[in-house]
Amino acid sequence: MLALTNGKILTMEEQDYEQGTVLVADGKILEVGEMVSIPDDAQVVNVQGNYILPGFIDAHTHVGIAEEIYQIEGDDTNEITDPVTPQLRALDAINPNDLGFKDALLGGVTTVMIAPGSANVIGGLVSVLKVWGKTFSDMVINPEAGLKIAFGENPKRVYGERKKMPHTRMATAAMLRQALIEAETYRNKKEKDRDLKKENLVKVLNGEIPFRAHAHRADDILTAIRIAKEFGVKIIIEHCTEGHKIVDELLNAGISAVVGPSLTSRAKVELGERSFRTPAVLAASGIPVALTTDHPVIPVQYLPLCASLAVKEGMEELDALKALTIVPAKILQLGDRIGSIKKGKDADLVVWDGHPLDIRSKPLRIFINGIEVYNQTTNIVKISHNSSKDKK
Repeated sequence: MLALTNGKILTMEEQDYEQGTVLVADGKILEVGEMVSIPDDAQVVNVQGNYILPGFIDAHTHVGIAEEIYQIEGDDTNEITDPVTPQLRALDAINPNDLGFKDALLGGVTTVMIAPGSANVIGGLVSVLKVWGKTFSDMVINPEAGLKIAFGENPKRVYGERKKMPHTRMATAAMLRQALIEAETYRNKKEKDRDLKKENLVKVLNGEIPFRAHAHRADDILTAIRIAKEFGVKIIIEHCTEGHKIVDELLNAGISAVVGPSLTSRAKVELGERSFRTPAVLAASGIPVALTTDHPVIPVQYLPLCASLAVKEGMEELDALKALTIVPAKILQLGDRIGSIKKGKDADLVVWDGHPLDIRSKPLRIFINGIEVYNQTTNIVKISHNSSKDKK
């Protein structure tokens, strides 16, 4: 049993605590508050003068499948031999030893969504992982958290250069529609040979998983929403760079947005209006907003910096913190497990030496599933449940 005491607790729930305690047992949060009774056998960690927050969540990354220092050998982001690949699964390419997982801890990030890239009209299934563990099975929370699709420049550039479909935005939309129609036919057949392409699309059609739609420009976002409405499927907009232009349409469609990466250059035309003002506008309008680094586009440890810059551009501080915690947890359909400090949730906790949106602040200690995986004093990142250094 573990007790973090005397810290300023920002719970991301209705009540915060100026000087409170978080009690942890069996990997879960047992109690939180100012008057928590601490059992005699608990390991007590006094964090007076520090902040305690839930671990941050990056709801859109390529950690583990786009390895920075292995740009050829470790790049499994895009299967650019076929524009329609719903049968692929990010989990089959994730390297748990990618340095990006350790980097995440330096920014207080304890959970990441990992997606295939955006070269294909349909890219494959996305996965959600904790950033600590020896193997995939140690880390995975949900191996099938959505199906990646992409609109805009990327698919038309990759395949257009090869004189293949999709060469235009029209073709991207048409290919997605055709794949969904074929999946509907497959679903309705009483007897059928298994087809992994169609099976994963049927999961979308049945409402089991959402589309995770890469879309920057306002017209591409609206195309994505239009197709989702046609087929009655759930959709989340990834990047949403021009979402500030179509706030009413996003609200009316009940859309959640994962915004970013905004700490980049305008590397292509559809990023022409990228701005940290966008998440501020969307959140103020009542649209659920999460922030993303799109690692390795922006190194994942700079996720808190992205929130700080969004605050600088008008986002409310609480909205920015929620965009790193409870909102992405809900977008990932994991709000019952992660994203806030609440009794019964996973004990993913970060002790900060200052307010996490202050660029000078650093994580002092990080706990995932109640186990300390990082300690700034010793600069030790514990890599697995079975690590020889993991004695406490």
